[in-house]
Amino acid sequence: MARTDHPLPGADGAARAATARQAVAVQQARFGGTSWGAAFFGWLSATGLAVLLLALVAAAGTGLGLTDGASAEAIGLRGAIALLAVLFLSYLAGGYVAGRMSRFSGARQGLAVWLIGLVVVLLCSGAAALMGSEFNVLARLELPRIPVGEGTATTGGLVTLAASAAATLVGALLGGALGTLYHRKVDRASIAA
Repeated sequence: MARTDHPLPGADGAARAATARQAVAVQQARFGGTSWGAAFFGWLSATGLAVLLLALVAAAGTGLGLTDGASAEAIGLRGAIALLAVLFLSYLAGGYVAGRMSRFSGARQGLAVWLIGLVVVLLCSGAAALMGSEFNVLARLELPRIPVGEGTATTGGLVTLAASAAATLVGALLGGALGTLYHRKVDRASIAA
């Protein structure tokens, strides 16, 4: 952190505080707004954390035998709840990273993290739809089918999709806002000095 021995202009504390506030306002005007680089690294952090947490949750669920003797509906509900918790925490961390990197407009940075994630999901879904079943590796594995009707699975999937979108959006916005709190503390300390 850079330090200076030169005091802010002004004879009293009020003048120094006003000058410091003006300096922060100028910085925000110049460097505020959406930083797509910070948002990308926030999304990258969110994705990496989601992969790690999903692996840990899956391993813990298998190791503890949470699926033994449970119905398919109970397993699906538990999985959906675990997925929502993991996605919320991951995007909370991703929004925090983006908000912390950009200094200003934390919620906007969180929204940018979420938008990048949405664009990536849409691009991957579009690519999968264009390629068709030719590259569907899971269909070739001939895994056992889940004993749930397709209508129930589709409804549950759509509800989980909507809840996932909402959880990631709320997590990213909250994380972005939390990420800028450190910078606000520094600004208040410089104004008070």
